[in-house]
Amino acid sequence: MPPVLIRITTVPLSLQKLITGQLPYMRAKGFEPLMVSAAGPEAEAVVKEQATPLIEIGMTRKITPVQDLKALWQFYRLCKKHKPAIVHSHTPKAGIIGMLGAKMAGVPVRLHTVAGLPLMETNGKTRQVLEAVEKLTYACATKVYPNSTVLKDFILKSGFCGPAKVKVIGNGSSNGVDTAFYNREQLDPAKLEELKAQLGIKPDDFVFVFIGRLVKDKGIQELVTAFKKLQAQYPQVKLLLVGPFEQDLDPIEDRILQEIEHNPGILSVGFQHDVRPYLAISQALAFPSYREGFPNVPMQAGCLDLPSIVTDINGCNEIIRHGENGFIVPPKSMEKLYEAMLTFISDKEIFGHMQAQARRMIVERYEQTHFWELLLQEYQTHLEQHEVI
Repeated sequence: MPPVLIRITTVPLSLQKLITGQLPYMRAKGFEPLMVSAAGPEAEAVVKEQATPLIEIGMTRKITPVQDLKALWQFYRLCKKHKPAIVHSHTPKAGIIGMLGAKMAGVPVRLHTVAGLPLMETNGKTRQVLEAVEKLTYACATKVYPNSTVLKDFILKSGFCGPAKVKVIGNGSSNGVDTAFYNREQLDPAKLEELKAQLGIKPDDFVFVFIGRLVKDKGIQELVTAFKKLQAQYPQVKLLLVGPFEQDLDPIEDRILQEIEHNPGILSVGFQHDVRPYLAISQALAFPSYREGFPNVPMQAGCLDLPSIVTDINGCNEIIRHGENGFIVPPKSMEKLYEAMLTFISDKEIFGHMQAQARRMIVERYEQTHFWELLLQEYQTHLEQHEVI
């Protein structure tokens, strides 16, 4: 019987976006993968894409103690039934449910990937609760994989666990990037021109694109404000926003919502399953997030020859090298973000240099299949150590 590998995330969208392609690869290498998450609209698609069954349990993305205990019991019973050799979790809620439930059930190998910590943007009792949850998650795990070096340093500095338990795989990331898929050669130029026409993008427009949830933590308020200031000097600038609003979880201010809705230079297209066309019709990525683990978006943008403006936070400040394939600015600084955007538009020599470097610097460091090979080595090493194989 092949060893059962359970991958658990809080919502199916994370299974779809964080570990794209991994499960078919692991099946080909001798594992029997199984996915676990809460219910969600992406469930059917992710089962098809990963060619792997999905079992739904009642997890939420908020602090809901009663529901969390029910989910823990569900996952414990699931582990008892399927007897996985490895449980590998992503996202904070799935981390505590997955690692605690797997430990209670006697699962030998319990791995947790850390891809950003919401607690970084909280204070007071909420932060204390979230820190306690992280410590318990790591205590139950046999290995913890922060997906960036800076995140690893934060975990160790915070005392969440000891250095022997923590490891960054390769150069970081949760899944690398499919550099063949994120390639301009895969796209039809005629369809890109069609998309530009639909959105009202003219040949001389300079388009900054943002991809992600339209929430406060992603720096949307600073981005819209910086863009408006830039627009006063350069009317041909556009801001393309690709992603959903989440006003219930992390709302942005009404004045920013009004600006997005009424400013003709801001193009909000909602969530898109394939972001490549939107990257391809843009000139640069603006990604002023407050916190990340190891974001996919700057890697994807780089693959399509876009230099990026990112904030000086973990993950972002490893993917982007300041002055080489983009600019790094302080988080929450509208003024510095504006200055970087202004340089991209006004200094063609600097912009051209970064544009020329963008794809090469991603391909050399973050090719996806290489990451999968390294992850497989981790699985095999842990199984050998625990005498499962």
